[in-house]
Amino acid sequence: MLNNMFQGIFDTDMTTVIAVPDFLLCVGCALVIGLILAGAYMYVTRYTKSFVATLAVLPAIVCVVIMMVNENVGAGVAVAGAFSLVRFRSVPGSAKEIGAIFLAMGTGLVAGMGYLGYAFLVAVILGGVTLLYNKVDFGAGKKAALYKTLHITILENLDYTGVFDKILKQYTKTYEVVQVKTTNMGSLFKLTYNITLKNAEEEKALIDALRCRNGNLEISVSKQETIIGEL
Repeated sequence: MLNNMFQGIFDTDMTTVIAVPDFLLCVGCALVIGLILAGAYMYVTRYTKSFVATLAVLPAIVCVVIMMVNENVGAGVAVAGAFSLVRFRSVPGSAKEIGAIFLAMGTGLVAGMGYLGYAFLVAVILGGVTLLYNKVDFGAGKKAALYKTLHITILENLDYTGVFDKILKQYTKTYEVVQVKTTNMGSLFKLTYNITLKNAEEEKALIDALRCRNGNLEISVSKQETIIGEL
């Protein structure tokens, strides 16, 4: 009787109605998996409330969708097309966040197909590996500290073409001008370089040498900026 309440009006004899207890079991497991993944992401990573809340429910959402299109090839193709049109319009996202989303969707898909044990196993193993990689700072390396973005402010009457080349060659392995813009109503230029230091400990010496050349105007050195797509 309870299952009849959840039958669709377009059901046929070839359609298998998912039992309510099975449906609730899969969704419940997916929600628990979502909490595991969200907790793992929160443990050693900077996060926003909206992102981890979405991450916690995403496996359940995917699980429900997969259960609804089970054994229906046409609906499955339609859902795949709909997912391909989804764009996450939010603050710029990192590769780590995209990976977390794919992991949540993958575990939700496994749970939706009924493999609850494998879904938990995937969440625990891959969530644990993610925690481990973040804990040991995997991929950071010593070279990461050498990659910097340099901002130099100069007067408008100073020809910036090659003006700092001699200093940069002394303290950096490579350097490249990535942006030149005017500031302070055109009375100043702001140059932006991507540089690779020869020695991370010589950063202050580089700044002091540049200050003598740009008239002691503003100079800043920061972690090298990268362009990332919007999530």
